[in-house]
Amino acid sequence: MMQNGDDATPAHIPGPGLRLAAQPPGERADPEAARDLPRDRNQAILEAAKQVGTLLKRGGHDFALAGSVAAYAHGASENLQHDADFCIRPEDADAVAATLRDAGLPVHTPPEDWLLKSTCFGQDIDIIFELAHRPVSTGMLDRAQEIPVDSVRMPVLAPTDLLASLLAAFSEHHCDFGAVLPIARALREKVDWDRIRGEVGDEPMAAAFLFLLDRLNVITTREEQP
Repeated sequence: MMQNGDDATPAHIPGPGLRLAAQPPGERADPEAARDLPRDRNQAILEAAKQVGTLLKRGGHDFALAGSVAAYAHGASENLQHDADFCIRPEDADAVAATLRDAGLPVHTPPEDWLLKSTCFGQDIDIIFELAHRPVSTGMLDRAQEIPVDSVRMPVLAPTDLLASLLAAFSEHHCDFGAVLPIARALREKVDWDRIRGEVGDEPMAAAFLFLLDRLNVITTREEQP
């Protein structure tokens, strides 16, 4: 997840048993199916992301995978952080929630008004309407790239939008450079750093992170660029 909200106690909305995306409508999943998933946490998060992405694609929703799973899809290391994040427009929240409930996934409505929470195969899923206090826009979803996520193709947040959202989320209360630095290193050739400087470079934490990237030669300063 890209913003604080983990302290919230969600209101559980029950649904029917999970129906796997690969199954024909009307058939229910074996309730023991989740036990067959890999014990490795990274792979379990990937399996959950693939399942939810397939459900959203099948439902015809505009969305984009975000967070550490999106970074992995673009080439970062498989060091996934806690959950799988998906971006949708605020106006699509009710329809997306209905799709997840119809598939048997629980939907949680936390006090924060910028996301829904769900779970799939025991892994947390965040359905986000805002990235760092900025509403998810049609333009952002249009820029998403449909690429493979493990074995499933789905829209994935563009690298520049992904890094901009991670930097914009830095604050005095949440400033984990160590989690974002490997992503910046891995995706540096795919990112429009000038655009990121223009969007978030005046924020003190983001500016400090960009300075660190300059000093580490992950990116070059404006003066050094050809």
